This record gives sequence, structure tokens and C-alpha cells, in this order.
Amino acid sequence: MSLRIPGVGKRPAPKASERYQSFDLLATLVAVVGAKGEVLFANAALEDAIGTSRRTIEGTSFAELFAQPALLQNALNGAESNEFAALRYDDALHRANHESFPVHVIVAPSDRKGEIVIELLPMEQQARQDREERLIDQTQANKELIRNLAHEIKNPLGGIRGAAQLLQMEIESRDLVEYTQVIIHEADRLQSLVDRLLAPHRRPHLVGDVNIHEVCERVRSLIVAEFPRGLRVVRDYDTSIPEFRGDREQLIQAVLNITHNAAQALAERIADGDGRIVLKTRIARQVTFGKQRYRLALELHVIDNGPGVPDSIKDRIFYPLVSGRDGGSGLGLTLAQTFVQQHHGLIECESVPGKTDFKLLIPLP
Repeated sequence: MSLRIPGVGKRPAPKASERYQSFDLLATLVAVVGAKGEVLFANAALEDAIGTSRRTIEGTSFAELFAQPALLQNALNGAESNEFAALRYDDALHRANHESFPVHVIVAPSDRKGEIVIELLPMEQQARQDREERLIDQTQANKELIRNLAHEIKNPLGGIRGAAQLLQMEIESRDLVEYTQVIIHEADRLQSLVDRLLAPHRRPHLVGDVNIHEVCERVRSLIVAEFPRGLRVVRDYDTSIPEFRGDREQLIQAVLNITHNAAQALAERIADGDGRIVLKTRIARQVTFGKQRYRLALELHVIDNGPGVPDSIKDRIFYPLVSGRDGGSGLGLTLAQTFVQQHHGLIECESVPGKTDFKLLIPLP
């Protein structure tokens, strides 16, 4: 029979900093506070957001970091007395440099008495997620619309062209023959447009190992060959990015479409000799896009110093047949988005005069 001596052989209860270490894996901002609002733990994302180490804020009043500290204190009082399972409200969080940014605050009691978990969602991040979800839904709807519309156009188009050819054989007047040639030429142009609309759905997805920098170099060589003067294509690569499984030709086409659009938007800058496009690759960690969370993702930026995307089409640039350039087909970005989404990725765009940044996000294994 063994004797248990009180206090001997028991492992001490882990500190909050040890219990909540898994919060460091999250991209959202998380703090664990005591019943009086003192900070017991702050995750790495929160440290980065406010520009202060967790050691500095641990033990201090978390409410003092907010524009309206009374709101958090009232929420903590309610959580301590179990008045709710989770409380949500909006406030602003101060940074170490005295700036502040809007956040959505979620306060929930922990499973340990006297500890409360606070999750902060930057309003910009929430807006971006909503924007991404809308973009994915719109792209899916566009894809179905394009496929159905293209098939409906294709059949009568063949009949129009065939009838014009037969008519041309029967007509002797040169002037009238020119009219039939116009019909045939325009029918061929529309057929080419329909073929481009259907291209992503016809071609099989050929999967292999893809090195993103080989893709970038191929695109760079094509752009430099087409615009040999007045345009500088700058490489800014993270060479540690691993290969991943994908369709190399589709990705080349997607990046080429975006980069070619950028080069065409830089026409005036190229004429002045100071056109610039940057191909930039980075690894993003713990990112959410396309309604899913990924541990690692490829970020490929195509950045130009052009006039920016016109405000009138900013929200519609990935729609088919929408173009900011006279004579543009409006299909380049639509096809690029389709190809990237076939890799479970997404293309985003941020644009102001002097800087337009198209960001391709693709999950990495």
C-alpha cells in the first residue's frame, strides 16, 4: 500500500501562457484576460497588430488598449457572471504608435473560471473576407453564364457564316461580295471570342510539379520581348518557396494575362521611359481565403506604376467583357481568375494612381 503525501507528485497547473500556446497558430488576434480585465496571455498576431510584446502587456488592463474601455469592462462583467455565451461589439484598438484601427470584438468565457477569451477581428480583414466570398460566388456564376451563352451563340454563328459563304458564291457584284465578306469576317471574330470564352472549360487540367519562378521567368521573357524599351520588369523572388502541384501552362497564361494588362496600362510611362512592373513572390502563413484556412500559401504580386484601375470598373474587373482599355476584349482577367481558382486560389487587386497590385494566392502543401 502506497502513501500519498499532499503536494508531492502533483504536477503544477500550467500557466495561461502554456495552456493557450495554440492561439499563436491563429491569424486572428486573441487575448486571455482575468476577471478584472488583466491580460494573462496575448497571441503572436495580437503582438504584431499592436506593436507591443506580450510580456509588456501581460498583467496590464486590456480595456485600456481600446478607444472605449468601458465597453470591454461591461462585457467582462457579463462574462464573469455568465450572462451570455458570447458577446460581440465594435470598437477601436490602439497601437503602440498611438494609431488605432477598428476591430470586431468577441468576448466569451473560458472553460476555466476567472479566465475570459477575447477575439479581435480587424474590420478590414472581415471586409476582405466578405469581398473574397462575393468574388468566388460571382466567378462561379460568370463561369456558368459564359459556358451556356457561348454554346447558344456558337450554333447560329456557324449557320450565319455558312449562309454568307453560299451567298457570296451566287453574287456577281463586287460591292455585294464585300458585304458578304464583312459578314464572314465578323462571324469569324465572334467565333474566336466564343472559343476564348470556352477555353478554360475545354482544356484538361494537366497537373505536374510547378516552380513558380520558372513561371515568372517565362512571363518576364515574353513581356520584355514585346516591350523592349521603356519598361523595366523587376524580379523580387523568395527562392525558398517550394514546388507545388499544378498546371504550369494555365499559371503561365494567368500571370501573362495580368502582366500584359499592366504593360498596356503603362503605355504613357513606357513612352517616357519609366514604366515598371515588379514580379514579387512571398510565402503567406496562416491565411484564410476562398472560405478556407491554409497553413501556407504562395503570394505572387504583379505590381505596376501605372495610372491605376478606373474607379468605374474597380469592382467589376474580373467580370467577362469588362475592360478599361479601348479595344480590349475584357477576357484576360476573367480567364486568369478562372485558372487560379482551378488551383483552389484567388486573385485580389488593390489599385491607386501610381500603384496597382494584383495578388495571386495559391495554397501550398
